[in-house]
Amino acid sequence: MTSVIDLNADLGEDESPEGTERDIAIMDIVSSCNIACGGHAGSPASMRTMLAAAKIRHIAAGAHPSYPDRDGFGRRSMNLRLEELEACLASQLQDIAAIAAEVGISLSHLKPHGALYNDAQDDRKLAEMLVKMAGTASLAVVGMPGSIVQEMALEQKIAFIAEAFIDRRYTAAGRLVPRSEAGAVIADEDDRIGQGLALATGTALAAQDGSPLFLKADSLCVHSDSDGALKTAINMRLALEKAGITVGSAH
Repeated sequence: MTSVIDLNADLGEDESPEGTERDIAIMDIVSSCNIACGGHAGSPASMRTMLAAAKIRHIAAGAHPSYPDRDGFGRRSMNLRLEELEACLASQLQDIAAIAAEVGISLSHLKPHGALYNDAQDDRKLAEMLVKMAGTASLAVVGMPGSIVQEMALEQKIAFIAEAFIDRRYTAAGRLVPRSEAGAVIADEDDRIGQGLALATGTALAAQDGSPLFLKADSLCVHSDSDGALKTAINMRLALEKAGITVGSAH
């Protein structure tokens, strides 16, 4: 059991007034955030807003790049040449880094989004590219425990943050159930909080097939676009603190 755990959220993906208000409210709860930087969502204006809010709240801010797939919200795998994908991701990272410099906040980590995140966990070429990109920018890289991303980060001596999701169902192999399958997103609030506590305390959570699954996480993620995300973030933090676990950045 850990006495301190990071609580993070993917933000800047909904630029409506309501989405922006929700994201800023979530920042009052979490200890780090991952900001969309144009691949699947986000714009210079939203990046600036999110980075400024993170600076005021003293929470760790990271880049959240993705496949160039705004129509599919970055949730579709794309068969791009590795060089083409690398150039696209580097451009996204440069964009958010430039705005962070203007705002006066340092980026702390890189967390790929959606299909890119899932693909990279078991794809050596993608993992190597992302880890190298993070290292070149002096950022930690976020990924799943027991993944090739973790293996490559350790090999290259790049800081790695093992992340797990409180609002997503896992397969018995410790990977996320595809969103196309029923029950992939955990809708019940009690189930979300229960899974988050299991992850934070090192106890078993129930995989998709009902088998016990143990995952060691440094950071717990709440998706801002999940229904009731703000409520879940608040309840998760309260439950962690009640269990004697402090919410603090892993960066």
